[in-house]
Amino acid sequence: MNGKETVAFIGLGIMGLPMSLNLIKAGYPLAVYNRTRSKTEALAEQGARVAGSPAEAARGASTVIVMVSDSPDVEEVVLGKGGVIEGVQEGAVVIDMSTISPSVTRRVGARLAGRGAAMLDAPVSGSSWAAADGTLSIMVGGEPEVFERSLPVLEAMGKRIIHIGPSGMGQVAKLVNQVMVAGTLAAVCEGLLLGAKAGVDLDKVFQAVTGGAANSWQLENLGSRILKRDFDPGFSVKLMLKDQRLINQAAEEMELPMPASAVARQFFYLLGQRGLGEDGTQSYIKGLEEMAGVIVGGSAEPS
Repeated sequence: MNGKETVAFIGLGIMGLPMSLNLIKAGYPLAVYNRTRSKTEALAEQGARVAGSPAEAARGASTVIVMVSDSPDVEEVVLGKGGVIEGVQEGAVVIDMSTISPSVTRRVGARLAGRGAAMLDAPVSGSSWAAADGTLSIMVGGEPEVFERSLPVLEAMGKRIIHIGPSGMGQVAKLVNQVMVAGTLAAVCEGLLLGAKAGVDLDKVFQAVTGGAANSWQLENLGSRILKRDFDPGFSVKLMLKDQRLINQAAEEMELPMPASAVARQFFYLLGQRGLGEDGTQSYIKGLEEMAGVIVGGSAEPS
């Protein structure tokens, strides 16, 4: 050990597992918990302590990181029976890196404060590929002094780490991110569909438009995968649909008109109904292809 304080990590899914491995690489002693115990094996081989519950993982940890799917999951692993709140030590920081409701974030944070623990909401953007590379963008809500204290841990997992504001504002920033992600992805898919229907060489179009004003992360990363017919998830349809639900809830609470987001939500819902929930979000193109009667891509990787 190198003298760094112990970190507990709860939730070893498509994002949590590579994030945990990066903490080990950075020299943090790690305690881990996951409902499916087999997902802890790779971390145990790297020296992590495998806990039998979130409470057990939290005991003795100065930082507890939660990375699960949805608001009810966070409430369960933090506040439920055997949850973090039963094991967290006074003065510890709980960092929720899931994407959940801002109001749930504030409620969980208030409960932890009653046990003498602080909380940050720190959702991430960048997909499982960025999680593996340690280059995630991390949007943080909470007290500034808690953020500063936690920055070295966050830097082991991310490249751009921004303190957005008080509790819940990290989650708000992530919803802003997801509104833009879904809208941009829809435009990328519709543009590729138009080109495929017209019979243009999409590899050459890809080379042209990635050098101009239409370029985006979605085009470079997901557009290229669409052209290769690669639908492995960097971020799944199922999780995007959950995020769209959170966006819709926030829009209703604030009485905001968000017509494009409403369309995206319905489209992702249809993809889920067609059994594509575990696919990457680039499978958005499949719904369009079904309606248009044309397939996009299938050629070699764009140069």
